[in-house]
Amino acid sequence: MPPSPPPIQATKQMKKLMAGHFLGLDQASREGRPKVAWCTSVGPAELLHAMGFDVYYPENHGALLGATRLATEMIPMANAAGYSPDICSYLTADIGAFLKGVTPLTQAYGIEAVPKADVLVFNTNQCRDVEDWFAFYARHWNIPLLGVRTHRGVGEVKPHYIADVVSQFKDMIPTLEKVSGNKFDIDRLREVVRLSKECTRRWRQVLELAAQRPTPMSFFDHTIHMAPAVVLRGKQEAVDYYDLLLAELEQRVAEGVAAVPGERHRLYWEGMPVWGRLRMLSESLTNLGAAVVASTYCNSWIFDAFDPASPFESMARAYLELFIVRDDDYKERYISDWAERFGIEGIIFHDAKTCPNNSNNRYAMPQRLAKKLGIATLTINGDLNDLRCFSDEQAKTNIEAFVEQLEEKAA
Repeated sequence: MPPSPPPIQATKQMKKLMAGHFLGLDQASREGRPKVAWCTSVGPAELLHAMGFDVYYPENHGALLGATRLATEMIPMANAAGYSPDICSYLTADIGAFLKGVTPLTQAYGIEAVPKADVLVFNTNQCRDVEDWFAFYARHWNIPLLGVRTHRGVGEVKPHYIADVVSQFKDMIPTLEKVSGNKFDIDRLREVVRLSKECTRRWRQVLELAAQRPTPMSFFDHTIHMAPAVVLRGKQEAVDYYDLLLAELEQRVAEGVAAVPGERHRLYWEGMPVWGRLRMLSESLTNLGAAVVASTYCNSWIFDAFDPASPFESMARAYLELFIVRDDDYKERYISDWAERFGIEGIIFHDAKTCPNNSNNRYAMPQRLAKKLGIATLTINGDLNDLRCFSDEQAKTNIEAFVEQLEEKAA
């Protein structure tokens, strides 16, 4: 077994930030001020921060349920309430946990329950499931449900797409003013967009450092350190955190510290993480000298389009440029570009049973990319949260055979 790389020291600061985030939300929920808005992870968080809300992301909670392996126990509760086992397991795990009165925030931070929302705001750029997910809580608490319905299968991001999304953003403002008790301030929005831009710029730099050989940080590290980009973008503390992380990673590059000691192969992860098996997958690949250096999933929080000079239009463009809403031609160009820049030898596609929108292996994309790029591909069957859909032994066997194939090709 290869030696373990030294731990990333910035992780300690990230844990403090996340604790402050959740404890602040818990206090706001109990005291009723500031008001709490629930938001999808790639939704109009900038507008909500500008309106003075504390912002909570249920998808982050869904990932925590998966990572702590509580999700598989909670999903049947939602199934019994009428939610299909075939739909998003973030949704079913989160609703199931709510119905059972359970949250991983209790063990982590001593928080008894997720923060009660005052308003729910979704963006369907991920999938339609987020609307149905938030609708459950809107009915339960009898509170406003607001949303942006985004174009899908997007090739070129056309001006009328942007105009449509901008109008939907602006339609939210009267209700957000009423719920928050604050008047909309365009200058405040510009400042939040500026901070989101600074956060996303640094997050891109973090991810792009993985192009170094050996990579100082792997996909499995990225899934942890993306947390501030998800839940704290639009805030100065996210910018400061990535400055800290970047400095440490640049030092690791200078010293040749490898995320995967003895790195021999460089892989790309396409699709959702298997949250409850990140450690197993990381160790299996590390033991084989295979580093997962890039992914489309962690790149989902790169928003190059943000521009404080035109906050509404740039927010609309940023959320329309999201990989998940694009057509297959764009997706293949995108993956090809990252594969070439990062020296990718193979792509692992995760076919997540309950997440068809973020599983890109089902319509022959692996075959097309293998032919175009001359690299190997592997599809792993599983799920983001429901571990009943995932086989440890099958995944290990397939990964071992895949890396052996790469070894033979290299020889």
